[in-house]
Amino acid sequence: MFLPLIDEIPITSWALAALAVFLMGLSKAGLKGLSVFNVTLMALAFGSRASTGLVIPLLIVGDIFAVIHYNRHTQWKYILKLLPWMLLGILLGVLVGKELPEREFKWVMVATILFSLLLLIWWDRRKSESVPSHWAFAGSMGVMAGLCTMIGNLAGALTNIFFLAMRLPKNEFVGTLAWLFFITNLFKLPFHIFVWKTVSMESLAIDLWLVPILFLGLFLGLFLVKKIDEKNFKRFILVMTAIGAVAILLR
Repeated sequence: MFLPLIDEIPITSWALAALAVFLMGLSKAGLKGLSVFNVTLMALAFGSRASTGLVIPLLIVGDIFAVIHYNRHTQWKYILKLLPWMLLGILLGVLVGKELPEREFKWVMVATILFSLLLLIWWDRRKSESVPSHWAFAGSMGVMAGLCTMIGNLAGALTNIFFLAMRLPKNEFVGTLAWLFFITNLFKLPFHIFVWKTVSMESLAIDLWLVPILFLGLFLGLFLVKKIDEKNFKRFILVMTAIGAVAILLR
């Protein structure tokens, strides 16, 4: 993986990365649906493959913040239902993603978002009040989410669908996702370091410069989440995930 030295990074890349990390902070604080923008902007700044490892340490920092703040709202029964399938999907993603060239890697990310968008539209149009309980629902969502999060940190749309299907209230939704992503991002980290080699001293040096912007997004996100009621929170997640899916197709 190639990353430029800090003093060789163009100002446009810094600007894109800063905006991506700010949005990442908003997302980790509870404004779900913004993660696709993070991925798109970081990929534009540093390339599709390099960006996947660059954001992992930043995601973990955001996860720690979210876990501390929302821990009391976590619904572990839903995590335990989805987590084993996600871990399986991550392992599949390690094998698939390692051999993909940069161009094909990008198109896998695009295809993932398109698939997620179609699922979101389908779920919103169903208008069903029932909660899916069959293991195949959690299994398919979990494996796909794990595969997507390993290949391009793009599990957000699929996990949003799963937890919206579970009819979780706003704080439980955010708190449960906080722990789920904290666990899965920690699980992914060794693969990025030792298998894909997308986490390096160069990437960590870039991350250090971006951490203050991450915290700015986190604290602003907490303020904004408190202002959104339950109905509008669900609508926000659906709309932002859909817009983000279209955005990455146009990059």
